[in-house]
Amino acid sequence: MYRLTASYHHPADRDAFVTHYRDVHAKLAAKLPNVRSFSWGVCETPDGSTPAHALVAVIDWDSKEAAQASLGSEEGQAAVADLDNFAQAGMDMEFQELTREV
Repeated sequence: MYRLTASYHHPADRDAFVTHYRDVHAKLAAKLPNVRSFSWGVCETPDGSTPAHALVAVIDWDSKEAAQASLGSEEGQAAVADLDNFAQAGMDMEFQELTREV
C-alpha cells in the first residue's frame, strides 16, 4: 500500500478554506483513478489549542506506481491545479510505503 498525506497550513479564512476543500477539492480528489481509500479531517487538539495543521487528507493506492499514474492523470492534474484556489497558506505533502504490523 502506498500513501499520500497532505497536511494543510492554517489559512487566513478557515471557513472559506474548509468550504472549498469540502465542496470542490475533496470531490476532485475522490475522482482520482485507482484510489483504495481517501479520507480527510479538520484538525483539533484535546485542549483546544491551535493544532499544527488546519486539515489533513490521506489517500491510499495499491502501489507507488499506481499513485504516480493516478496523480499524473487528467483527474490528478485537476486536483493539483486546484491547490492554487485555496491552499495559499501552504501544505506539507508526504508519501509513504506502508508497513502493516496488525
